[in-house]
Amino acid sequence: MIPALDVSTSALVAQRVRMNVISSNLANLSTTHNEAGEPVPYQPRYVVFQTDDSVGSYGAVGVKVRAVQIDKVPPRLKYEPGHPDANAEGYVAYPNINMMTEFTDAMEAARAYEANLGAMEITKDMVQQTLRILA
Repeated sequence: MIPALDVSTSALVAQRVRMNVISSNLANLSTTHNEAGEPVPYQPRYVVFQTDDSVGSYGAVGVKVRAVQIDKVPPRLKYEPGHPDANAEGYVAYPNINMMTEFTDAMEAARAYEANLGAMEITKDMVQQTLRILA
């Protein structure tokens, strides 16, 4: 269709995936077990973007998610000797997720999403005005 709409659409999809990953990180802020039920804390994820040459034309390129990767940071240890997941020294391993960083990333993703919606709206208005001039 219109290359500008295709580019913005690819960005909307990429930012939606990013927001889902951020939400997953925040939801698992205190998860002390992995998917198999083993006492291994949740490992935070992050999104890696790359350009998408199949979107757009005339030199414009879109964006796509190359991968959702696991951040291999060591867990955050908290002294809780009465916790069922405490080790022999009384420490519980929690995910090493910085809530403020995640909130900041979420705000950035939301702003990028809004900016692309705005670009789509401007493109739509320009096409409508062009059609009015031609009619």
